[in-house]
Amino acid sequence: MPVRFGALLSVIDDGIGDACRRLEAQGWDFLTTGEHVSFNIPIANAFISLAAAAAATSTIELMTSVTLLPLYPAVLAAKLGAALDNVSGGRFVLGAGVGGENPAEFEACGVPPAERGSRTDEALEIIRLLWTQDRVTYAGKYATLDNVSIAPRPVRQPRPPIWVAGRKEVAMRRAARYADGWLPYMYSPDMLARSLDVIAAERDGQPPIEGGVYLWSCVHEDPAAATDYAMRTLAQTYRQDFATMAGRYLAVGDVDYCTGRVLDYIRAGATRVIFSSACPASYVDRHLELLATQVVPAVRAELAGRPGTGSQRA
Repeated sequence: MPVRFGALLSVIDDGIGDACRRLEAQGWDFLTTGEHVSFNIPIANAFISLAAAAAATSTIELMTSVTLLPLYPAVLAAKLGAALDNVSGGRFVLGAGVGGENPAEFEACGVPPAERGSRTDEALEIIRLLWTQDRVTYAGKYATLDNVSIAPRPVRQPRPPIWVAGRKEVAMRRAARYADGWLPYMYSPDMLARSLDVIAAERDGQPPIEGGVYLWSCVHEDPAAATDYAMRTLAQTYRQDFATMAGRYLAVGDVDYCTGRVLDYIRAGATRVIFSSACPASYVDRHLELLATQVVPAVRAELAGRPGTGSQRA
């Protein structure tokens, strides 16, 4: 299966259209964005940002990474995803997760943090039904549907792909049951390979799902500068020290190092790689340029069995 590369959209102001057009012009396979209601740093809503991206672009795939699904009524999430797929001409991919890094945002939304897993499971069931059936009747713990329609249904057939994110085995089981792809974050290549084995066993003979990775990264000609950028950015984002995790979970260094790091994840089973910029806003554009023109072409060349030189499609 071909490997697809995506870049996280970090712009959340009125420059978002220009940023999306730059990513599409660089040749990325998809762009993606995450969300929180309330977090340590300013952050977007994924559906809103991708609606803006849909208007500014024409071919690039649009993915949430991730929608905090338990914070939405399931039918509303299904409607928003279907609407986004329609306005983008069938380019939408749903990345879904349970969240939990900031319990206060769950409490602010009236959702007990302890319910986030069960709410997500039920929402994924409902979304799959509403995206593939004209009318849905469903009796669940959190939602009851009586002959409900969200017309128009998604353009993409049979429905937009669903990727489930997480780190723990319960998330792997969720991916095995409901998803087309598994998208862990803060994972090593070895962890990715093992998790895909767990998911394959959970699927009990059904066709395998794809594997991916949400990869915090910083490419710089000076590896020390890359590390400094990444440690400061992640400390601000997550309010914790990442010094002991850089070599295990991140792609931080020069072009050659980051190329090898990405290849490690692909050889462990990743067919979708999301690059999230672990660097200051002033360096994001240069970082994405290095990824698109040097790292990704070198990875593709290595996978094709030829030396990686020159600027190619990301």
